[in-house]
Amino acid sequence: MSETTQIPPSETATPEDLAATTPAPPEPLGMGEVLRIPMLRRLWYAQIISVFGDFLALFAVISILTFRLHGTAQQVTGVQIAYMAPIAILGIIAGVFVDRWPLKSTMVSSDAIRAGLVLLLAFANSAWQFYIILAAISIVSSFFSPAQGVAIRSAVPLHGLRSANALMQQVMFGMRIIGPAIAAFMVSYLGPVSCYALDSVSFLGSALLIASIPFVKSEAPTPQPHSAHESASALQKIWLDMKQGISFIVHHAALLFVILAMAAGMFVLGCFAPLIAIYVRDTLRGSDKMFGLVSPMIGLGMLIGINGLNTLGKKLSNTLQVYSGLGGIAAGLVILTTLPHIWSTLLGNFIIGFAVAGIIVPSQTLFQQATPPELMGRVGSTFMSIIFTAQISGLILSGVLTQHIGVRAVFALCAVMLVVLMAIGKLWMEPKSQVTPSAA
Repeated sequence: MSETTQIPPSETATPEDLAATTPAPPEPLGMGEVLRIPMLRRLWYAQIISVFGDFLALFAVISILTFRLHGTAQQVTGVQIAYMAPIAILGIIAGVFVDRWPLKSTMVSSDAIRAGLVLLLAFANSAWQFYIILAAISIVSSFFSPAQGVAIRSAVPLHGLRSANALMQQVMFGMRIIGPAIAAFMVSYLGPVSCYALDSVSFLGSALLIASIPFVKSEAPTPQPHSAHESASALQKIWLDMKQGISFIVHHAALLFVILAMAAGMFVLGCFAPLIAIYVRDTLRGSDKMFGLVSPMIGLGMLIGINGLNTLGKKLSNTLQVYSGLGGIAAGLVILTTLPHIWSTLLGNFIIGFAVAGIIVPSQTLFQQATPPELMGRVGSTFMSIIFTAQISGLILSGVLTQHIGVRAVFALCAVMLVVLMAIGKLWMEPKSQVTPSAA
């Protein structure tokens, strides 16, 4: 038997030799395969239960404020702002604690606290009371969401994250389909208290499911090598940890691009989403029942989009999916602007929902694949804070503009802004095809 000679790759090996000796990346896991992971399966069940209750309560509040209290566009957008502002403000700080707190205790206690807070909505009878209660719920959620992201990353291998994120987003999209219709029915025939009570029960159910999960014990946080961190005060340590997460995002070109592109899309979506109820009431001359029919089309588009991209878009780059998503949202807005009919509203909402799926999943998957485990909480919460800040900016701008130019003109303006943002992203924000080792 002849002896095999090992040739150093750096000396005489050809590119073909290197390709032959390099192990092929594992095949991406499908949704069925990641659902066989016990920890992810229970997290998925908990997501289904809690998100269903959340949509019931939120749509009940919007429906009551729009059609019973006859709220203005600014008051309706205020509901969304109150729900998202604490996450945008506290998101970066919350991630510092999530990286250090036990995941299970953080998630279970968050669900239990929110189960009690949501019941307070039954006693609210003005816009400001709704705002205060929703803001309190959001403060607690700012700790739950990054903890859930860390839990998913610890439960699923890297080549299964795309399907895991698709499954979690499926829940959001699916509940967006059935949530408005069920909320409209329950508000009309059972009263809004039934929605709030069911949401409270859903939080308790989610807490019990998460409590039953045997979480994998995470490693201790990596100690800071520099002495400045050792001698810093508690507030200074929080600031140093926050800077570490932000610095990672800024110096990772691909991740920074996807986050900024998603923020641009969410900014425009923030202008659009809360005005649908006003659009139905003032442009289509519809009622809360029509609102319950029109709004789920966004969720239906998201659900079909997420499944289609997970199956057919595995070979598409994250950049291409994000651009397609931004362009699709612009197309849907053009339909709503030019064709004020029920059928065209259903179609426009469906296209917008389908396009949103092309932005959300690639960004979440890249974030989880690229971020070191010890930075997951900080990077994830910073990501979340940027997205919610963009949506809040859109909400505030839409409420002001609607008072002066009308809902349809706001939709048209958003479509133009999206096209401009796509051009800016192509020229200045898109990462280079070759990434240096330091950036990676």
